[in-house]
Amino acid sequence: MKTLKIFSILSILFLIVGCSEKKESTVSTENSSSIDLKRWYSDDMVQNGKEVYVTNCASCHGLKGEGVILPWTEKMDNGRYPPPPLNDDAHAWHHPIKALRFTINEGGKPIGGVMPAFKDKLTSKDVDNVIAHIQSFWSDPYYEEWLRRTGLSK
Repeated sequence: MKTLKIFSILSILFLIVGCSEKKESTVSTENSSSIDLKRWYSDDMVQNGKEVYVTNCASCHGLKGEGVILPWTEKMDNGRYPPPPLNDDAHAWHHPIKALRFTINEGGKPIGGVMPAFKDKLTSKDVDNVIAHIQSFWSDPYYEEWLRRTGLSK
């Protein structure tokens, strides 16, 4: 009888642990950094970028970069993927700053997406401020991984 109770309790625990949602990540959250995590942008850039972001980006990517259509990895009825989250939940942190600038300026159409181009609407300063605002959503481990992957490569 005691063995049955232990087995039942263990089974329930495995079910709870197995059914809990956990974000899969390739980024280590251990603090074994040899990279200076001082961010390339200023607080002013983040604040200036917030206004531009809210006006031009938030309706598709969410106010805090969380995405508005989930899951973002599945195609919609039109055969296209929805706008990805820009926080730690998607893949923006995989791309160097040059690629982030390109996507904002040229839009998503050159890479198979539907995002409009902003090169005629935003200045290069606006673009960098928006990137600063987006990166303010990234936790230190993700920002560190972005730096490690040559994030600031021009």
